[in-house]
Amino acid sequence: MDNKYPISKENLAVKVTAADWREAVRAAGHLLEAAGSATREYTEAMVSAVEELGPYMVIMPKFALAHAAPSEAVIRDDASLITLRDPVCFGSENDPVYVILSICCTDRDSHRESMKRIARMIMQEGAIDRLASAETAEEVLAVLGDDQGS
Repeated sequence: MDNKYPISKENLAVKVTAADWREAVRAAGHLLEAAGSATREYTEAMVSAVEELGPYMVIMPKFALAHAAPSEAVIRDDASLITLRDPVCFGSENDPVYVILSICCTDRDSHRESMKRIARMIMQEGAIDRLASAETAEEVLAVLGDDQGS
């Protein structure tokens, strides 16, 4: 994640169809796998984290931050983002979820830095709604770029 914002166009999927939260988290994880940033075990660890700990990843209305602990399943720090055609429910008071950002980090320090960047992005007024309504990857990148001063 050496770029200013950690998400590349290749790590975006817009208007994904998912039957439930598990499929949605896996869709976000598969982008990390395709990028060579994490293994399938990491994707499954994100799903297991929700199953074991509850829907804590739904950190605000409409938005989930999918992640698992740093492990050998992480090849390099990275992030992916999906928006959903139809929202999914995790069992959270912040349901339904329209946007899932997944991160994989090699260690706790890079995890903290990622969290700071994510917080800046999601705290922008209307950012989550704009992400949820985006029809293209370019529209998503424009929203993500808003916190860069561009």
